[in-house]
Amino acid sequence: MIFGSVPIDEAQGAILAHSVGYPGGRVSKGTILSVQDIALLKQAGLSEVVVARLQPGDLTEDVAAGQLAACLESGDVRLSPASTGRVNIYALRNGLFRADRDLIDRFNRVDPAITLACLADRAPVAAGDMVATVKIIPLAVAGDKVEAAKSVAAKGKAVSVAPYRPFAVTLIQTELPVLKTSVLDKTKDLLSRRLAPSGSVIIREERVPHRADAVAAAVRRALTRPENGAPHMVILFGASAVCDGEDVLPEAMRLAGATVEQVGLPVDPGNLLVLGYQGDVALIGAPGCARSPKENGFDWVLNRILSGERPRAEDLTALGVGGLLMEIPGRPQPRELAANKGRALVIGALLLAAGRASRMGDAGHKLLAEFDGVPLVRRVAERALAAAASHDADGQPDNRGEEQVPAPLVVVTGHRGAEVAQALSGLDLTLVDNPDYASGMASSIKAGLASSALSDVSGVMVLLADMPAVSAHDLQTLQDAFRKAEGRAIVRAVAGGKRGNPVILPRATFGELMALQGDVGARHVIETCGLPIIDVEIGEAAHIDVDTPDAVIAAGGLLRG
Repeated sequence: MIFGSVPIDEAQGAILAHSVGYPGGRVSKGTILSVQDIALLKQAGLSEVVVARLQPGDLTEDVAAGQLAACLESGDVRLSPASTGRVNIYALRNGLFRADRDLIDRFNRVDPAITLACLADRAPVAAGDMVATVKIIPLAVAGDKVEAAKSVAAKGKAVSVAPYRPFAVTLIQTELPVLKTSVLDKTKDLLSRRLAPSGSVIIREERVPHRADAVAAAVRRALTRPENGAPHMVILFGASAVCDGEDVLPEAMRLAGATVEQVGLPVDPGNLLVLGYQGDVALIGAPGCARSPKENGFDWVLNRILSGERPRAEDLTALGVGGLLMEIPGRPQPRELAANKGRALVIGALLLAAGRASRMGDAGHKLLAEFDGVPLVRRVAERALAAAASHDADGQPDNRGEEQVPAPLVVVTGHRGAEVAQALSGLDLTLVDNPDYASGMASSIKAGLASSALSDVSGVMVLLADMPAVSAHDLQTLQDAFRKAEGRAIVRAVAGGKRGNPVILPRATFGELMALQGDVGARHVIETCGLPIIDVEIGEAAHIDVDTPDAVIAAGGLLRG
């Protein structure tokens, strides 16, 4: 291929390198120029054009990409049509994506013009997910290079999907007085959701005392139950974390006649996993972090088994590189502790003011109702700013002489957003419009958290804009509790011991908050993330919201339309 600028009259049959506009249209990059195309380019005033001219044996980008991708096709992936030198590869079923790194590296080293990019080996995928892409960099490539890459691809299976198999799963959970029944219930529900992509189901659950003999008896019952044709797996959740190879869960496996393959995993979170086998039945002692939906080492081991693998100790001990998955709830990384030393944590505020207020009927928008002459939404925002200002005033420079970062306030608007924004005019805050507000609270939480104003905060206080009784002092009290916990706990307002609002959520929960869907708030995240919860009594203010005209009036408000 010869690439470069040529006189327009010599460009017929060449490939246009860059899109060119003309009055009423454009000639796109990659077009093989015809007589009509050249006439249009002349109308655009061009006397020269940058093109690629094929040499004998060259293949155009789409032809090359199509031929190479065809070598990667199998029964578990499908190919997109070639376009702009690219073919995307998609999974046909749920499973673990498999990548032969050595083969892919050799494929990519044939020529810089030929590339194959894919997901990490053993990434979980769902049917329809894109798993890889073949891309030809220039507009054409030498045919002998394509043949060389095809020869490499033919030596193995560069990309594939190991499909999940449906397992019959027995769940065994141990109990201690300190562990609430609700935690066990949620653990079962979350495990069911983890198993769903494979078609696996929990066929039996037992809850037994946290003793090796009791667990062993439950394991024996699970191992001797009649088979229904599906492969079987036993998953154990201990009420107390495993801290030794002779602890309750591994000892129970041995007492039940199973072999303990490995105690401990170089994946964090997920260190405290136990893996054993009884014949062809896998037994997994789940770490405590598996009670959270966040990815952890339990997912890695579970998915391997669901896809037909039988992990051994050498497989598990090879997971350390890449095994540091995320910040561990309740235990920030050392670099974060060092960064925070000597300075107050920055607590952002997220004021939710997007809802439709459907229960107000035609009486007016509750957030525009006036309390002491001030629109409710402005009243709440001013109190949030006052609470932040109080802490800023008390802050001390850190050991490098830097001042505290101001605590940001983000307000999410939606229904009658322009009027709500007008009510907030002049305040030092960031407005975020949520066009999807009708779908529910989750969309507003996600829209607010996505704001760059909250990108560097240690936690965020979620405020409901229809709570007129919450004072700046209440908010300061919640912030003090969050700082005392060094940002490692959820802080929640309560009234008479009953949960209410506002709530402060640490940065470690942001990933789960961004996964919320529908008309739900943060309650599920609060109860399943594994972080400690600190309840702070602020009285009835934690429960007073104004959802109806009568509630607005009872709280001292005046409806304004």
